[in-house]
Amino acid sequence: MAPRVCIVTLNWRGVEDTLSCLESLRELVYPNFFVLVVDNGSGDDSVVRIADEYPDVDLLETGANLGFAGGCNVGIRRALECGADYVWLLNSDTWVDPRALETLVETAEGDSRLGAVGSVICDQGEQDRVLAWGGGWIDLRFGRPHHALHAVPGAELDYLTGASLLLRASALEEVGLLDEQFFLYWEETDLCFRLRAHGWRLGVASGSRVWHRGPSATRRRLRQKDRHFN
Repeated sequence: MAPRVCIVTLNWRGVEDTLSCLESLRELVYPNFFVLVVDNGSGDDSVVRIADEYPDVDLLETGANLGFAGGCNVGIRRALECGADYVWLLNSDTWVDPRALETLVETAEGDSRLGAVGSVICDQGEQDRVLAWGGGWIDLRFGRPHHALHAVPGAELDYLTGASLLLRASALEEVGLLDEQFFLYWEETDLCFRLRAHGWRLGVASGSRVWHRGPSATRRRLRQKDRHFN
């Protein structure tokens, strides 16, 4: 039987994106998964709309904005309680290829020491443009990440991006969940460093394509990124 996968996506005042993401998940060819949406204290009509349009999707409400790590951890804990073999963290502002999950699991099952597997992240607006080949490297001099833009073995990467990140349940049970001291940004990098420190490897499923809507470069978003990134 195919390993059981829980797909965890975090919603925060982005219900249109979340609904679009959920629509793409309907086309997945992988046979054994369930979807869990965590609403991170949106305070709008997100919960009602998701429940109305996707009554078969599990929906958790945090009641407050716990940040990316805190919100995802709510979903990860539920996934582990439900006996998931893998947890697929997926940004709500993504669309997925029908084989995206299948190839992630195939890659993970091919090497029992892969603790995390990433997808090839492409741009929704320019669908052949690669935004990240799974993840990238950290420039330790300046504390800045650099995404890989071409095919790179996962073993050569420092981190995998949290936009699409398949996590092995047994690895999470060993190293712990996302560190909630990171409210936004760096949490998946920290997790990847901890996985590697415990002897787990990182992988990239080259056949797993996920299209990500790049963030708008508004002053508000740039100020938010500067506040949480540094």
